[in-house]
Amino acid sequence: MSVHISAPKGAIAKTVLLAGDPLRAKYVADHYLESVELVSQTRNAFYFTGNYKGKKITVGTSGMGIPSIGIYSFELYTEYEVDTIIRIGTCGGYTTDLSVFDLVNVEIAASESTYALNAWGIEGNTISYQGNAFNVINQAAKKMEAQDTKFTTRVATVHSSDVFYRKIKGTPPLAAATGCIAVEMEAFALFANAQYLGKNAATLLTVSDIIPTMEMISADQRERALLPMMELALESAIQL
Repeated sequence: MSVHISAPKGAIAKTVLLAGDPLRAKYVADHYLESVELVSQTRNAFYFTGNYKGKKITVGTSGMGIPSIGIYSFELYTEYEVDTIIRIGTCGGYTTDLSVFDLVNVEIAASESTYALNAWGIEGNTISYQGNAFNVINQAAKKMEAQDTKFTTRVATVHSSDVFYRKIKGTPPLAAATGCIAVEMEAFALFANAQYLGKNAATLLTVSDIIPTMEMISADQRERALLPMMELALESAIQL
């Protein structure tokens, strides 16, 4: 048991899928896992452990933003000896080269955040994925794309922003300078923790909106839109 996760030792699997929304974690557990057990619900941050195609997997929530995922991922890695975390979330596209429903496998996260520097002395504004989960996701994506031509996965640099609402419109300077094609709020901290601790970390995102055109996935489309990401993450997890 850690400060923010109340699961007993051994109740968390070595591979964890982390969603920002606790109800998204519950959806994955209810629809994809067998022999599921709710192992923690402290602060309504649900964590479920079950089996997917014979492999023990935990799906839980990170909350929103760099500080929140920084706490949850650190405790998972250190208190529960988790080896791999795959973040499953949404992102906004900075460019019309992306389309809503596209998947993005994050290669590099760029951020103005001082999290990595203040926590671990890691300098710089960019941090890449850690370990082999990124490559495993790419391999699983190719198989899914071969089965469904509408399935699209991009490898990209994304902006991990501390700011959701901002005065200045358009792509922020750091995001433009580092070639970010989309924005989210967590990958930078997850990658920083994994780098410091020598763990595996990946981030898989569904494009939920295109910022320049204000196109977005509607509320009634959202559940269906996230299914390919969930399935790709699970198919990747069983290979780790």
